[in-house]
Amino acid sequence: MNEFDIKALTWDQNPMIWNRANAIAKEIRNNVPLNKNMTALEFGAGTGVTSFILKDLLKEITLMDNSAEMFRIMQEKIKDSGVKNLKAVDFNLETGIYEDGTFDFLFNQMVLHHITDIPGIIKKFYSLLNPGGYLALADLYPEDGSFHGDGFTGHKGFDPEEMSKLVFAQGFSDVSYRKCYTMNKQISDSVNKQFDIFLLTARRPLEQVNI
Repeated sequence: MNEFDIKALTWDQNPMIWNRANAIAKEIRNNVPLNKNMTALEFGAGTGVTSFILKDLLKEITLMDNSAEMFRIMQEKIKDSGVKNLKAVDFNLETGIYEDGTFDFLFNQMVLHHITDIPGIIKKFYSLLNPGGYLALADLYPEDGSFHGDGFTGHKGFDPEEMSKLVFAQGFSDVSYRKCYTMNKQISDSVNKQFDIFLLTARRPLEQVNI
């Protein structure tokens, strides 16, 4: 059982999770032209908080996660809500190749700093998007390691300018970013600290047809 399996049961009870997801969803709406004809993929969806917020703006959202408990709760929430345009998928995109569809919009939040091979996952995002499709990534600005604390082996945030260059190098166009949320997190019994989060958006170019 990994850390997300342990956190899954109480994940939705944390007001900060909802506040952060609402702020990121608002920034997505302001920067990506969502519409009811678009299919979407939320990578690392957790319990699906952000997808539930955006569901009425899109045709269908596939919620992908490889935490067994997050996936179980996702499925329960979708079933209990009666929502018809959300679909939960238990899949590890970091290690596998997803072949069950492509999408018009791919998004995630606070996921990339857990991923080892960032260029590799961005390349997979590109392959999963239809030509003209949009990408939205929300994650931490560079931090001193106190966000997760001792023992964390992932990334200590990202320089969004460097991330922009990386996304562009993988073939995306129209790359831009902006700060979208400041998170107040308790990092010890007596200390709270603020962490800034950026939203980066980009687009897979429309492919030219040779005549």
